[in-house]
Amino acid sequence: MANKNVLLIEPGYRNKYPPLGLMKLASYHGAFGKRDNVKFIKGEEDRSVLQKNWDRIYVTTLFSFEWREISKAIDFAVQCAQGNTSKVFVGGIAASLMHQQFLNEKRWLGIRFIKGLLNKSPAESLMLDDFEGELYADDTSGAPIEDLVPDYSILEQIPYRYPVHDAYFAYASRGCVRKCHFCGVPKLEGAQRDAQPITEVVRGVESRFGAKKDLLLMDNNVVASPNYRNIIAEIRDLGFERGAKFKRAGMRIAAQRRVDFNQGVDARILCKDKMYLQEMSTIAIKPLRIAFDHIGARKPYEQAIRFAHEVGLHDLSNYMLYNFHDSPDDLYERMRLNIDLNELLNIRIFSFPMRYQPTDMKDRSHIGEKWNRYQLRSMQIILQATHGIVSGAPEYFKRAFGESSERFHELLMRPEHMLFNRAWYDEHDGRGEFEEFQAAYRKLSVDEQRELADLLSNSRLSEFRELLGSAQSAAVNRVLPFYISPVHTELERIWNTMRARQAQAEVVSVPEDELVEDAGLTEAI
Repeated sequence: MANKNVLLIEPGYRNKYPPLGLMKLASYHGAFGKRDNVKFIKGEEDRSVLQKNWDRIYVTTLFSFEWREISKAIDFAVQCAQGNTSKVFVGGIAASLMHQQFLNEKRWLGIRFIKGLLNKSPAESLMLDDFEGELYADDTSGAPIEDLVPDYSILEQIPYRYPVHDAYFAYASRGCVRKCHFCGVPKLEGAQRDAQPITEVVRGVESRFGAKKDLLLMDNNVVASPNYRNIIAEIRDLGFERGAKFKRAGMRIAAQRRVDFNQGVDARILCKDKMYLQEMSTIAIKPLRIAFDHIGARKPYEQAIRFAHEVGLHDLSNYMLYNFHDSPDDLYERMRLNIDLNELLNIRIFSFPMRYQPTDMKDRSHIGEKWNRYQLRSMQIILQATHGIVSGAPEYFKRAFGESSERFHELLMRPEHMLFNRAWYDEHDGRGEFEEFQAAYRKLSVDEQRELADLLSNSRLSEFRELLGSAQSAAVNRVLPFYISPVHTELERIWNTMRARQAQAEVVSVPEDELVEDAGLTEAI
């Protein structure tokens, strides 16, 4: 039954890693499997696929807040199927976490929405109906698609270049021992368990597509595995020991190999025994990512950092969840702790604040109970200036986030144009106007600051002029005019003047393949 036409579609969003699920489906259908004709596209720009008769179409999904791009991809898949929705299969993270919402879309009636992993027989995982004579519905004993070697060749079919591409993508373990309320892993993967040996994936990829420089492990909590020591030993045996180099034909200079547990490791386990980090220090890990999701985790997090320092792991990175149950003070304290540890231990930790969004929400509009919309927008502007990174350099940090929690609060409530053009208003011609604003703002009581935040949070920037004189407090009314943005020609004059006056601003440089998957820095709040 070979030679069928199979179309794989990834929505047109920007993402860091290739679609591993589609790569495994390509392995199932392609030259190493059923020998079908496999075509991979990203987005809807390749209209040539509309001219072909497809026997099966798969669409992958990633983050729930990419609903718009996901919807466009599914609609395009239905178009490619000439309206025959029974040929269309949709899976991945969003399709699993928002399963019922996908099913509720009447225009997608008949599409198979796959929930969870493809870890059963192909026919069972894909919900194929043998009675209807569906393609490969009789494959009830084949290897699970989840366990197949991913097909890297499909990545050459699209012009999009993933920041991380020269790497083996694998899992040493699946699931997690935790049940954090902000995380979708318990619903997606269930309890912690070991996955297939990494060696099988690495050797399989190497034999078919050549050796890769890096090893990217997508485990959710590898240190919780009872097989942890063996996993680390296996990574060393595969040529990813500390200091390992890689050189393929045509390379003049050998490159440093890199192991990345991209979902981070658990400080609550690391702090219990130095063994975990001693083992980690024997492989080419870069960076060591440790999550620091709330201030209550301060003690285990700090102990984990100290253990890392003691075993010689100084290239550190961490995720900081905010906009969940935390407050701006909580976030500032966590960011500031890293600065203090950097100075104390002579290390450099790069932090990546990640704005929480519910895993079943179609956009990024969620506002945590202790944040407001204006603060979140200001935080986004600050992170845009730092490329989403909280640098370990003390002076850089103070300039970006303030020298205290109180100053951080004030930054979050600055007029947007004064925050975006901070140097102009802090140090140059706009300083007089900024000092007037600051004097007026600092006279506000706590209740007046809350009234101001409510007014600003419930209006868009273009509507701020309509707020003038609308506050109950006279003091708030005196502050409101400062929030009216200058006209565009004036902003252009500021930008041009600052470009002429200033040398290039300091930019913290982190390689693209070490940045976070999605920081949401360009999305409207």
